[in-house]
Amino acid sequence: MKNPIPELVDDSTFDLLFTNQLIGEIKLRDYLLRRRFKEMRAKKIRAEECITSLQKDYPELQFDTIRKIVQGNPLKHKDPLHFN
Repeated sequence: MKNPIPELVDDSTFDLLFTNQLIGEIKLRDYLLRRRFKEMRAKKIRAEECITSLQKDYPELQFDTIRKIVQGNPLKHKDPLHFN
């Protein structure tokens, strides 16, 4: 898997962590969803439109699930990747 978070960890560190299952795929996905949502909102795109756009890339997730991920409790996401 290509490193989707180069702003947080370099490629070799990501490969090592991912290979040893120290970064959870779901938590990584949630972090990426929150990051993209935040980028779209910074461009003044309505929240509903942002979530609909994200849903096109993640069709397995329902609208409400994405909404809960991106608009959930910010204190819950203190550690961006929730290392296991």
